[in-house]
Amino acid sequence: MDLHGIDLNVLVAFDALMQERSVTKAGIRIGRTQPAMSAALSRLRALFQDELFVRGPDGLQPTPRAADLAGPLQQALAEIQKTLAFTQRFEPQASTLTFTLGLSDHPAFVLLPQLIQQLAARAPSITLQVRNFSARDDAIDMLDSGEADVTIGVPSAAAGRILTQPLFEERFVCILRKDHPLAKAPLDLETFLSLRHLLVSPENDRFGHVDMALAKWGLKRRLALTLPHMYAAPLLVARSDMIATLMEGVVDASGQADNLIAWAPPIDLAPVPFVMSWHRRNDAHPAQRWFRAVIAALPVAAGS
Repeated sequence: MDLHGIDLNVLVAFDALMQERSVTKAGIRIGRTQPAMSAALSRLRALFQDELFVRGPDGLQPTPRAADLAGPLQQALAEIQKTLAFTQRFEPQASTLTFTLGLSDHPAFVLLPQLIQQLAARAPSITLQVRNFSARDDAIDMLDSGEADVTIGVPSAAAGRILTQPLFEERFVCILRKDHPLAKAPLDLETFLSLRHLLVSPENDRFGHVDMALAKWGLKRRLALTLPHMYAAPLLVARSDMIATLMEGVVDASGQADNLIAWAPPIDLAPVPFVMSWHRRNDAHPAQRWFRAVIAALPVAAGS
């Protein structure tokens, strides 16, 4: 039998006829008129090449062929209904799904511990797989390829297929070791430019936010070190004469805050936004929506 020619509605009508043994009652059961049910019965007879139901003193009586069909079709319809219902709800406490989360370094430090706690409490059988990325465009590639369900990092230019939600922002601070000879002096622009600078660049550039801001005034700073590992920077500054301009949250989470002194930069630097991104194909999936909602409600993401 060619399944392409089968209308699921006529199978629903068959099941109703088996339950009610009346065209009228079967129509009421599934919300169809009597003429529509009569038409469905005609299509069923043609499909299965059998009378299926004949009139008797107590209503419609199923033929042996109808009796053979009743159990398997009822089970098949129940499975289809169960499958369709599953797509409309998500039960985290019972779920054994695996979510894959792409993270750049800083969100991994500030969000991941909180996320693990929330998942353990609300969805104990879920598995979380974390993948790292450094270059912002890598996050888009991970979403396009399906390697990640969600990524968290700085925004990247992307087509409409990638959806985003702001999570939190980080402001910049300038840091020196606490016993640096200039640690007690005001950090004006002249002092700032006189120092040797450490530049953190996950993408291995030699031109960061500070350099772009200085370039607007025709100024340059003196780079002593560039490195891709932002969480190594506070320790290196604490043990050297270098200055670094870092996100405040990196300094706070580094364990070196007591060994450093921090100032607001002597130049205007916009805060760094961090966003959650996902592919449009996952937008409406209940499990994916639940996962994103958990992330968005984390204290740092919620702005607390």
